[in-house]
Amino acid sequence: MLVHVLLFDAGSDAEGIHSLEMSGRTVVLLFENPDDAQRYAGLLEAQDFPVPTVEALDREEIEAFCGQSGYEARFIEAGFVPESDEERLFMAPPESNRDVTTWKDDEQVTPSQDSEKESAPGESAELDALRQRLEGLL
Repeated sequence: MLVHVLLFDAGSDAEGIHSLEMSGRTVVLLFENPDDAQRYAGLLEAQDFPVPTVEALDREEIEAFCGQSGYEARFIEAGFVPESDEERLFMAPPESNRDVTTWKDDEQVTPSQDSEKESAPGESAELDALRQRLEGLL
């Protein structure tokens, strides 16, 4: 199943994925509906955030990447209705955002450590390719 995520500088060496910091967790939103992802991207842009690209990725692969990287993948189904203040952040970004003017220059310890590990037996080549593509995302 394909899900839609928000990527910054998609396809470049400085590629990044949109995430939320919530109660000490890093949450990556996986939108079922591409229109919901596009709307969220527009809300980020309205907050003077860098303009993200909506990318369709395999749900299992992005969830595996998130799990191995210590991030929480949160599936946002079509027609999602928030039931708490925290869940409202899945429909509209917070009013204050992390300073992203230097996000491309930040050192990212977890991804670089992941790239030094050997692949576990049974991991698919597709997962390795996705991991390499997403290393710089967070």
